[in-house]
Amino acid sequence: MTTLLSLDHVGLTRGAKRILDHVDLTVSAGEIVTLIGPNGAGKSSLVKVALGLETPDQGTVTRGAKRIGYLPQRFALDPALPLSVRRLMTLTAAAPEDKLRAALAELSVTSLIDASVHTLSGGELQRVMLARALLREADLLVLDEPTQNLDINGAVECYQIIQRIRDRTGCGVLLVSHDLSIVMAATTRVYCLNGHVCCSGHPDDVSRDPEFLRMFGPTGAGTLAVYTHHHDHEHAPDGHVVHDHKHDHPHGHTHG
Repeated sequence: MTTLLSLDHVGLTRGAKRILDHVDLTVSAGEIVTLIGPNGAGKSSLVKVALGLETPDQGTVTRGAKRIGYLPQRFALDPALPLSVRRLMTLTAAAPEDKLRAALAELSVTSLIDASVHTLSGGELQRVMLARALLREADLLVLDEPTQNLDINGAVECYQIIQRIRDRTGCGVLLVSHDLSIVMAATTRVYCLNGHVCCSGHPDDVSRDPEFLRMFGPTGAGTLAVYTHHHDHEHAPDGHVVHDHKHDHPHGHTHG
């Protein structure tokens, strides 16, 4: 598999604080790599280093991806600046109408194309921002907390969309999750970060790793669980059911 991103012994210091220490991480084509860790663990800093937005003071970063789609954790908008969804989608690069609508359709928000960004709910804005990342037709997607502002059904549907994009295009995905208790079922490899990589591997292996259990405990919200969700309907951004598949396949929620 083609290596799209490689961090080798990366270190980052701000002032007197060591943010990242000897971090190794790789993402290859076709992989979904999930980065987890407590608040202040350095996850967003690692993403910025990976994208070249921060310069590490130690180690090397190699980017093999030709195009990167990025969904930032936070996106601040000036409330005085008029901005439509269409304009937001094409701020940094023009896109033909069919591709613009196709990206929005992937996230079920085509109807918002001419809406003001300032009128969107948190979940709607998150879907639009993910569609914007997909619009680049990238071979590497870097998604910093893509399920924030989404309820559990919306989060799982978002995971399914990410998996569908990966399956169709063969892209690699680096996904930062701030919910330690849920990791998407299609994850190839988990990195548990707390300044350094505490443990890494398949989600099932990480959930049993002594270092992970020492940090987050064997029970409660800190326990890593792969959430597999089979549902018989789709949700619109506001949460209502827009399509019913109950005659197509069974419905179930499984933590495993």
